[in-house]
Amino acid sequence: MDKKEILEQVKKDNVKFISFQFSDVTGKVKSVDAPVEQLKGALDNGIWFDGSSVQGFARIQESDMHLKIDQDTYAVLPWTPENLRRARFFCDIYTPDDEPFPGDPRGLLKKMLADLEKDGLVFNCGPEPEFFLFKQNGGLYPVPHDVGGYFDFSSDDEAVQVRTKLMDALNSMGLEIEVGHHEVARGQHEIDFRFADALHTADNVLTLKYTVKAIAAQHGLIASFMPKPIFGINGSGMHTHMSLFDKKGDNIFFDKDDEFNLSKTAYSFLAGQLKHARALSALVAPTVNSYKRLVPGYEAPVYVGWAQINRSALIRIPRHTAGQDKATRIELRCPDPACNPYLAFAGMLAAGKDGLDNKLEPPKPLNNINVYKLSEEERKAKDIRALPSSLADALDELDKDSVLKDALGTEIYTAFRRAKLEENEEYRIHVTDWEVEKYLESA
Repeated sequence: MDKKEILEQVKKDNVKFISFQFSDVTGKVKSVDAPVEQLKGALDNGIWFDGSSVQGFARIQESDMHLKIDQDTYAVLPWTPENLRRARFFCDIYTPDDEPFPGDPRGLLKKMLADLEKDGLVFNCGPEPEFFLFKQNGGLYPVPHDVGGYFDFSSDDEAVQVRTKLMDALNSMGLEIEVGHHEVARGQHEIDFRFADALHTADNVLTLKYTVKAIAAQHGLIASFMPKPIFGINGSGMHTHMSLFDKKGDNIFFDKDDEFNLSKTAYSFLAGQLKHARALSALVAPTVNSYKRLVPGYEAPVYVGWAQINRSALIRIPRHTAGQDKATRIELRCPDPACNPYLAFAGMLAAGKDGLDNKLEPPKPLNNINVYKLSEEERKAKDIRALPSSLADALDELDKDSVLKDALGTEIYTAFRRAKLEENEEYRIHVTDWEVEKYLESA
């Protein structure tokens, strides 16, 4: 929409306040709010704000930052009351010298996609974010909202009613919802939306997360995208489907003559992601809790490999449906919804592009191989590596990976590493309930 159309739509929607949104380096949504009367000036001149206290942003002596509105991201926040209706725009961040701020995660992904577009390519992503709905019980231990299981149906289930309202709200905000269903664990759900280019998809991930939280709160529930909130049951992932399209809109991952209907381009992209998988983990599974999910036995990948029929593989190739060439894709299964989607997709693209640039070839697929039952010696003989077992290990791998570090740039990489090392150190020195139960009387 142009400026005139936006102002007309805002008036029609009876919007009273505007949230100008961006994310910090960890993926938390930040917002500068203003009465709707300020929108016309903001569209013309942007919004100045103090970035000195935002994770990964400017130092105190360089604190002034400039938000420029992405006019295509207008959406009304459907949970806000009618008399105080709010809308939002995502924004790009600039320095006082009117240069793109190198510490802006959204700006990084936007630049990478613009560079890719010069080669005539579009990077598409289709994530599957999972989450839990918990009762607000006032305690530390989460209590699932329902007792349903995978794809369970009930004609009068409160969980279904909440999920339906979630999908309706997300549709109203521009996400093209494809399916929503109950996941494996009690209180666990998944809502999938149609794939799009990586920037719009990353915006949609953030939109989905805060919309789910807001609507859940209106029903007296807590929505959590924590990767592993409960010991002993499945955690929440964000499997991400990926493909490359050319300028004509054709999927260049498709090859009708290949066994898996994958082109050489797709194989090289896949090989690049396998090559960088251990370092990429730090970006797509970026919390200490993420590595409680990435363990054997809970449908989460642990070992670096690819397959079509082996759902425990790090990269899966969904089956091809005749006549649906555009649906050919690869699915990375280690991301979780705690990630910053801009950095996660930027990392996935950088890893895959390294495979393209160097014409890498993947190892043999892990079809019909139960990697969990192989001994360590057997895995070594087959050159099957494991993902990092902790955030600290993942950060070490990222620090050794020049391709991903160069893609992130010094500003973002330094800020991200600093934030995650602080998180890991806080976790390292914290005394957990398990330690108290294990050692209080026995030590």
